[in-house]
Amino acid sequence: MDSMLVFDRRAVRRHRDRAARTIHLLADVLRDAAERLLDRLDDTNRRFTDALDLGGRGAVAPLLRQRGLRVISADLSPGMAALNATACVAADEECLPFAAASFDLIVASLSLHWINDLPGALLQLRHALRPDGLLLASLPVLGTLAELRAALSEAEAETAGGVSPRISPFPELRDCANLLQRAGFVLPVADVEDIRLLYADPAAVLTDLRAAGETNAVRQRDRAIPPRALFPTALARLPLQDGRVAVTLRMAVMTGWAPGR
Repeated sequence: MDSMLVFDRRAVRRHRDRAARTIHLLADVLRDAAERLLDRLDDTNRRFTDALDLGGRGAVAPLLRQRGLRVISADLSPGMAALNATACVAADEECLPFAAASFDLIVASLSLHWINDLPGALLQLRHALRPDGLLLASLPVLGTLAELRAALSEAEAETAGGVSPRISPFPELRDCANLLQRAGFVLPVADVEDIRLLYADPAAVLTDLRAAGETNAVRQRDRAIPPRALFPTALARLPLQDGRVAVTLRMAVMTGWAPGR
């Protein structure tokens, strides 16, 4: 069974607990991603009343409240959940505590990519939706941090003579709609949006990942202290755009409806 687990969930929680103190540094990026996701609400004439914000890191709940919804926020990290000020709960996405038909809208903005059993989590989210309820989710997919992944692999092969997993594996876009369908959602749709992040200081790429709670939680990660030259060598290999280091967040935007009565 353990061989099927890709992520160290205790490490994920520790990273998010620590990031609760620094997540404000990424507020603009998280709000941009959340707004892109919630724009999908404008494409439906359905009125929603009760929403679950799953892992929104303080960016999603205010936007939902602005739309007049009652919101409960949940996060694996108690500290991160508490950022939402109003109704919140610390909850494991792999074992959700909500009764069936609790919500008519669930929003998971960039919060499902450290889950070992994503199909099972999506199934639980469908059960938590009322008939004809909507799931809106965004998920980093293959291509996210591709520049950093390539630079780290080349630098580690050069400085250490081998390569270890340092960035999370991401699903392919084509798999996302299939995941929704497997979990019992109807009218599943997945499309992609790219957010290009530019940095004057290459080291800020790693600083932001840490501040967001997105550092390595792969179970097979190398626990040894990396060679001193690894990260400077990797950062020097990152591509430039307009004189700044460029990295990509490739985001699958997923929508799926709970079956009607």
